[in-house]
Amino acid sequence: MSSATSPWWRDAVIYQVYPRSWADADGDGLGDLPGITSRLPHLVELGVDALWISPFYRSPQRDAGYDVADYRDVDPRFGTLADFDVLIERAHHLGLRLIVDLVPNHSSSDHAWFQQALAAPPGSPERARYIFRDGRGPDGDQPPNNWRSKFGGSAWTRIKEADGAPGQWYLHLFDESQPDFDWSHPEIRAEFEDILRFWLDRGVDGFRIDVAHGMVKTEGYPDAPEKYDLAVDPTASQPMWDQPGVHDIFRSWRRLVDSYDGDRILCAEAWVRPDEALARYVRPDECHHSFNFGYLMTPWRATDQRASITRSLEAVRSVGAVQTWVLSNHDVVRHATRLAVPQSTTSLVGGIGPDDPQPDAELGLRRARAATALMLALPGAAYLYQGEELGLPEATMLPPEARQDPTFWRSDEGDVGRDGCRVPVPWEADRPAFGFNETGATWLPQPEVYGPLAVDRQRGVPGSTLEMYRSLLTLRRDRGLGRGELRWLDGFGPDVVAFVVASAGRTTTVLANIARTPLVLPAGATVLVTSGASDRELPADTTVWLDGELSASQVHVPGV
Repeated sequence: MSSATSPWWRDAVIYQVYPRSWADADGDGLGDLPGITSRLPHLVELGVDALWISPFYRSPQRDAGYDVADYRDVDPRFGTLADFDVLIERAHHLGLRLIVDLVPNHSSSDHAWFQQALAAPPGSPERARYIFRDGRGPDGDQPPNNWRSKFGGSAWTRIKEADGAPGQWYLHLFDESQPDFDWSHPEIRAEFEDILRFWLDRGVDGFRIDVAHGMVKTEGYPDAPEKYDLAVDPTASQPMWDQPGVHDIFRSWRRLVDSYDGDRILCAEAWVRPDEALARYVRPDECHHSFNFGYLMTPWRATDQRASITRSLEAVRSVGAVQTWVLSNHDVVRHATRLAVPQSTTSLVGGIGPDDPQPDAELGLRRARAATALMLALPGAAYLYQGEELGLPEATMLPPEARQDPTFWRSDEGDVGRDGCRVPVPWEADRPAFGFNETGATWLPQPEVYGPLAVDRQRGVPGSTLEMYRSLLTLRRDRGLGRGELRWLDGFGPDVVAFVVASAGRTTTVLANIARTPLVLPAGATVLVTSGASDRELPADTTVWLDGELSASQVHVPGV
């Protein structure tokens, strides 16, 4: 989608591959790098510009690879560095760029540096790389502050010193096996710049930065506010999130990636609010992309959608950046399921288990198709999550014994965790493990409903979700929607999202009907693509793209 005058990333569509679950070449039940390489033609056929691969580094896998023990090597479960080199060469040969995950907030507790810290005394250079502190209370038996882990429980764990006595506490904003680095230490900064160079020298086209908003903490590690409302309060009001110092890190990394040719990019995973705070991550000398999680969490209601899109575009316009749209990833309930739950104040829900009310699969898929058609018409870049092009729902019936997400185990089983969105992808309905491998082994069980949704059951089938995605991506590229200008259309009523995107001398009208009653399009309207089944009628939870500009007076809008 790139042009001679504008870099590729400004309107790129990037596909997330979760390596455990995309394709398994050796049949052990866990996806791997050779498996990814074997299925790259699917991404070319789909029409995306790049793939982002979640962590494949050496790791004890206590948090599915987001606990890195060696940042410069491939975990044997996923293959070898030679396999990675084959993968990137093949991707580039096919015209795909490749982005890798970087996990800089924390390492694995198996990392050599943390093992050295455990063996060294308090105050040692080895401990200075992490955040070790004395405990509170006369015996130091209370955590240094009240911070909570994102996975449940305290964010502090107490160690035993070399002599067996109770010792200092170390900080882990996630699992206790993921100790946080101290980013005020110059050795940490130098180490990660070297890690970036290692992968850039192997040809990667960029990095997705895990927990980009958490690397710097407020000096002194004060207690966090007891009353904090994620839906209202600025993220930076919490002392562990969105602190100003993170931006200095990204400026130095931007200078580094800019020193390489080929428009290498940085994408921040920054769960921050308000929109203006998120926009600071994509200022001209910082990251190129930052996931728009506020949009991901927006309820499927027309008024909320319009407000979220407007705020999002205004925020990045103020810093000259592009917006980055996303609806699903490896940490949230798939939007084919999430959008079927009651759309109250937010559409982001925790994991869904067999004891929870089960969403309406038909409703969820219909809304997911409409939401995707709406999202892919918006100016900027977009990220897709593996399997969403098949309409995969969340695997909601996973039994407790199958679950592996540490959030499930740390929450005393109160939070079913993220495993439901990580189940292996179905490729061929009549093959073992639906074509994930040749043996039928899978690290998480696949629900039976995945069979009819397999790639081979949808390829070439008019109206299938896979073919709808291919049409959307082709039209998005051909009509330059990612580089266009959005203008809202009036008169369609409160339950319709209506806008035009002008680009490259073409105008595209986008209508998303979130009303309960259908809209009827005029006979002369040229339908480019629809998430529904009819070219004339736009039923509830359907989005359509039309050639040219359509006014409300040309459409039968019930109640208007």
